[in-house]
Amino acid sequence: MRTKIIVLHDILMVAIAWFLAWLLRFNLEFPFYNWQLSLYVFPLVLIVQQLTYFRFKLHKGLWHFASLPDLWNIFRACVVGSLAITVVLAMWNRLEGIPRTIFVLYPLLLMFFLGGSRLAYRMRKDGSLNLNIKKYEKNTLIVGAGSAGDKLVRDILKEGSFYPVGFIDDNRELIDLEMHGVRVMGTVGDIPRIFSEMNIDLIIIAIPSATSYQMQKIINVCEKTQCSLKTLPSLKDMLTRNVATNELREVLIEDLLGREKIALDLTSIKNGIIGKKILVTGGGGSIGSELCKQILAFEPMELVIFERSEYNLYKMEKLFGDVNIKCEFLLGDLCDRGNVEYIVGKFKPDIIFHAAAYKHVPLLERQPREGVKNNILGTKNIADAADSNNCESFVLISTDKAVNPTNILGTTKRIAEIYTEILNKKSKTRFLTVRFGNVLDSEGSVVPLFREQIKKGGPITVTDREIVRYFMTIPESCQLILQASTLGRGGEIFVLDMGEPVNINYLAEQMIKLSGFIPNIDINIEYIGLRPGEKMHEELFYDNESRVETTHSKILLAKHSLVNTESMNTKINEIINSIEKFDDQYFKELIKEIIPLDNEMNSNAISFNQKKYE
Repeated sequence: MRTKIIVLHDILMVAIAWFLAWLLRFNLEFPFYNWQLSLYVFPLVLIVQQLTYFRFKLHKGLWHFASLPDLWNIFRACVVGSLAITVVLAMWNRLEGIPRTIFVLYPLLLMFFLGGSRLAYRMRKDGSLNLNIKKYEKNTLIVGAGSAGDKLVRDILKEGSFYPVGFIDDNRELIDLEMHGVRVMGTVGDIPRIFSEMNIDLIIIAIPSATSYQMQKIINVCEKTQCSLKTLPSLKDMLTRNVATNELREVLIEDLLGREKIALDLTSIKNGIIGKKILVTGGGGSIGSELCKQILAFEPMELVIFERSEYNLYKMEKLFGDVNIKCEFLLGDLCDRGNVEYIVGKFKPDIIFHAAAYKHVPLLERQPREGVKNNILGTKNIADAADSNNCESFVLISTDKAVNPTNILGTTKRIAEIYTEILNKKSKTRFLTVRFGNVLDSEGSVVPLFREQIKKGGPITVTDREIVRYFMTIPESCQLILQASTLGRGGEIFVLDMGEPVNINYLAEQMIKLSGFIPNIDINIEYIGLRPGEKMHEELFYDNESRVETTHSKILLAKHSLVNTESMNTKINEIINSIEKFDDQYFKELIKEIIPLDNEMNSNAISFNQKKYE
């Protein structure tokens, strides 16, 4: 359809240019001399000019990306067409009755109309032109002939270190069309053939909005060529500025596991944060630091970052030390109740995001007391302080491991969920829980571990071929945490939509391939079995929790009932008392009472490495 419109437009321009040339020749008088002859020969003019159009592929150019190569094609088509028309008419009637100036005016007018309409369309779309010609070096194939590909190829043509051989795009309507003189050569499936035929040195994926499925498809095809592979920065960067070729980066595992862009209700998030005092515990960690970055974008009155790691707090102070919004960087331990009460009482935060936690599963299995102390006592201290100071909201960041827990991390986070829900029943503060799975590239997670193992030459250690985990990027999880904080009235457990679980063996293989190696040839994968406290499959909901949709498609509500509130509260207080007395056996029994488990889970969950502690 696009090609037909272009052909019809260009035919119309021939007619306008031809008859306007006659009118100008006779001072815009009508009827002009021999006007019948001008009509009589017009079909010949049109046929000859159309042949030159197709010879110079004017119908294949994308107007949105009109540039110097397109203008050069128009110039050649008009000049060659005019010469050919002159020859044909000379052979037909020796140009009798046709003024010679027509063959000067006609191509000039046609060039103006063809080029002007294309450039006017381009300028209306984005107001930019590319009029630079450079010499090129490395043969480059660009996957994606959209807006991102346009920005990239313009930068390549300016910079000159790559030679853009062609585009690849699965939109078959674009095949054989050109932008900036670079042709769309085929679909993704054609990459291996084009790679071998065109001697490609580099493939660049220019689809920053691609879904994980699309990226996996492209990567799988590109891997067959064993060609160097790069991709673009984020979609946000692509849309706000031109991409410099030195900003091209390697394809990351996040590109394969990432998901579609999240649509946020930015107005509700901003209304919940703007002009308020926000406190983030664990503000120097993976989730906490990203939360702080995103919160600052919504203009709070003050951001208080509470962190027990001196180095992490130092990094945050360097990062945010010069922002216009007031920031406080506080070093402290949530288990220090007096300090927690003093800080919350002093700064009076409106909202507390509780991101601080011990999260390493095998480590906590070996040292259960520390996990219980930090994740339960620390949560109780900051939640109690929020309650006593009438904070507006308290958001507990939980984990999928809190569902049917088989390890200390899961049990302590589940008890933290229960405690904040109990507190919500009698507090003016709105207590919410946000539960989600693993985040990619967080501190101590599998991705940086695999990356380090690859750097050392392997092997990569995987617990089991069939083990799967839910994954989400850190920015995505923090965006949804902020969105969830605007939804609840208090007492809710919100569960983030984690998409499809990812096979860890697949994750390992892809990370090896993206590093330029072949799995089990260059770098081996070893299977070491489940570690203490690990499950084969993680869960996001209890069986007795009904999944209720919220106003946001990526956030679900785990609707449930809480029973024996006072009994639960008593047991939680007893757990805290027992850890102060180093009574490991007692707090284990109390936890088992709070988190009922079936016989199978009882046998391998919450064992807490009994040989070491009993």
